[in-house]
Amino acid sequence: MLLHRLTLVSGMLECLCFAGVVFGYASLVFVLKKDGYFSQLCDSDLDRNDTTTVQDCSSQDEQFSLVFTIASFLNNFINLFSGFLFDRFGTMITRLLAICLYTTGTLLVTISNATLSILLYPALSCIAVGGILFLMTNMQVGNLFAAHRSTIITIYVGAFDSSAAVFLIIKVLHEQGISLHTSFLVMSLCSIIHVVRTLILMPRTRIPYPIPQYYTYGLKCAKSNPDNVEQTIGDEAPPVSSKQNYRMNSSEDETQLNRPAEVPSFKSCVLSWFFMCHLLWLSIMQLRHYLFISTLNPMLVRLAENDASLVSHYTNAFAMTQLCAVLCAPWNGLILDRHKGKPLAPGETEQDADLRSSMLSLFLTALQCLLFSLCVSIPSLPLQYFTFVLQVINRSFIYGGNAAFINIAFPACHFGKLYGLIMSTSAVISLLQYPCFALVKGPLGGDPFYVDVALTLTTLLVFIHPLYVFIHCRKSAHLRKNRQTVTFDAKLPDEST
Repeated sequence: MLLHRLTLVSGMLECLCFAGVVFGYASLVFVLKKDGYFSQLCDSDLDRNDTTTVQDCSSQDEQFSLVFTIASFLNNFINLFSGFLFDRFGTMITRLLAICLYTTGTLLVTISNATLSILLYPALSCIAVGGILFLMTNMQVGNLFAAHRSTIITIYVGAFDSSAAVFLIIKVLHEQGISLHTSFLVMSLCSIIHVVRTLILMPRTRIPYPIPQYYTYGLKCAKSNPDNVEQTIGDEAPPVSSKQNYRMNSSEDETQLNRPAEVPSFKSCVLSWFFMCHLLWLSIMQLRHYLFISTLNPMLVRLAENDASLVSHYTNAFAMTQLCAVLCAPWNGLILDRHKGKPLAPGETEQDADLRSSMLSLFLTALQCLLFSLCVSIPSLPLQYFTFVLQVINRSFIYGGNAAFINIAFPACHFGKLYGLIMSTSAVISLLQYPCFALVKGPLGGDPFYVDVALTLTTLLVFIHPLYVFIHCRKSAHLRKNRQTVTFDAKLPDEST
């Protein structure tokens, strides 16, 4: 259907050009420094020979880091509330709020200057929150294409990551003489496109799954009649059948395995080992990535020995690798779905097979993060090319795998609440990036080596998650084997009679 395809393509462009631009912050910082933002915090001193002036801009770097810390925190923490907002009020209200926030953020940057540097705090925060709302409302587009639902969601997440390259475009335009204010004014005017898309190519409520027959949405639907399909069916999507035998821990006995289990409560899901291990897995890796992005510019300045052209070159290289996120994102989906279409083992449920398949994805993601953290810890400028590649691959694996594992391990009826809770909780933990940055700039004298080593050692904890899933799957397989043996023996004739 043409309407579905237009929705799909326009949603992908929206995520690619707007949703995750805040994660291209390293490129924006380069421009902001050129324009003198927070420059009043730099101290100028003469060197010992009184021939040259040396500037200490550690306080300026600290402010830029704090701006990103707050914006990235809100980008994740807001998921706890946006999920309830979306469920309660639907797509149109959520998107109109996203447009208002995003436009407010871009306009604040447009009117800001070196004197009004403080405006960067609300500006970047509004852009981050508006962007994540764009992504959330677009992920439901996968429901329109049942056979490729997971693939489309994964690609949208990849497009969200790739949008970080937008700030690279702004940086290049700035070097060609186009001001920062002009670029953000154009981004503000693009909100007209978001409004038109909301009215014409998006539903008023939500896209149900599976799609009912004759389902329609958008402007044509609104003009047809008041009792349209979207109103009568879209608001009350058919209930999703719950998978059987959800196991929140590996201590179940054979009696529980022999009968279908009731869908566990939200509280039992949150208190399960699966949730705790997954929260640890996500939080540590997310902290490592956020700290890297917020400290990238001062790190490059230190390694390049204040060579502005060299810093600009590596900043561009980092931003260019972000474009590849949309290409890397589906790889994890292929790993997670590699068992689809193959016969299940005797007594194995679909959830058991999905969990078994997720082990490789969780392990590879943890291994990528460990290698990424090791590369960051080595003070070699050319090595950062490889660091950039690892960063974009690992980031796409983290967020694609996060949503996929929650969908596999827990009931569908709790997905939105669990996803919002785990993202908001990990956001609180990500606030540790600012104390780490302050520690580097203060007591450590600008050398992040010890902090990087500590984070690398902490990264080893993420391997607990795939290990726990492995142990759980082993015990489940053992219980199934024992159950089948008992059933087989019970069917044998009693030779004593």
